[in-house]
Amino acid sequence: MAEILKVENLHVHFETSAGQVKALNGVSFVQEEDQIFCLVGESGAGKSTLALAIMGLLPQNASVPAGRVLFDGVDLLRAGTGHLRRIRGKEISLVFQDAQAALNPVQTVGSQLEEVILAHQDIPTRVATTMCLEILRELGLPEPQRIMKEYPFSLSGGMCQRVMLAIALVLRPRLLIADEATSGLDVTLQAEILERLKSLCKDLHSAILLITHDMGIVAHMADEVGVLYAGTLAESAEVIPLFKEPRHPYTWALLQALPRLDDVDKKLAPLPGVPPDMINLPEQCPFLPRCQKATAKCRLDRRPFLEDIGSGHRVACYNPVLALD
Repeated sequence: MAEILKVENLHVHFETSAGQVKALNGVSFVQEEDQIFCLVGESGAGKSTLALAIMGLLPQNASVPAGRVLFDGVDLLRAGTGHLRRIRGKEISLVFQDAQAALNPVQTVGSQLEEVILAHQDIPTRVATTMCLEILRELGLPEPQRIMKEYPFSLSGGMCQRVMLAIALVLRPRLLIADEATSGLDVTLQAEILERLKSLCKDLHSAILLITHDMGIVAHMADEVGVLYAGTLAESAEVIPLFKEPRHPYTWALLQALPRLDDVDKKLAPLPGVPPDMINLPEQCPFLPRCQKATAKCRLDRRPFLEDIGSGHRVACYNPVLALD
């Protein structure tokens, strides 16, 4: 498959009153066309910062001291405002975490949907309205004509989430970035929305960069998985090898903390410790204080970088977990 997005050595820092927060520290990965790439990690790992950096929506206190974000060969970090406006919503779309907060409370659903279309296409409003009704039906919203006239506060959380997806998908983007797109929803609704998202993007030949902390969603949705820890990628692999043979101690610990339906007697093993202070990051591996496989090399050398250990499985670790560990 052809490459659509390439993130190279991306660093993002935030200036705060407490000091400089090093949110991303050398993140690199490739997103291919028609691929679902899941980026997983605990809160504070830098997942949402990565999404905002790709879209050029970082706040004013953010800086990008190094790195590139290439979309169709164009570095979005150095592209002009006009270029970003042309591709946002049309070529790349972002679904925010809190749909009800992301939608404008004083505009109807229809006006917000039509605004996205008319910003990129010179077509009559009635044609835009038809496109809106079509995408709302595809996402399973009942009575789309009524929904178009409603305000976000009159809709449920699940309906608002579908409206956000409709806004993101109405122009058939080539890349959809979904940042915790189903957080806060019950599991039944979550599964339905994810399944519709998966099938719809398959029909549209859109790639998905899915950001989540839920390993169950990763197992169900992903083609490729990147495990983010303290602003760096600890491991990257296809979904089945990553779940069957996790090689980074952090990935292994995450999977050990998950309950399994096929092993009801399994005892969950919580991961001790806390993530590092992102203002005072150590030069060594950021997982070092919590790692049970740390060696003298881990304590003395600088942070390891991702290395290919075969079949596209990459891990940033001096002492990776073996298959029989």
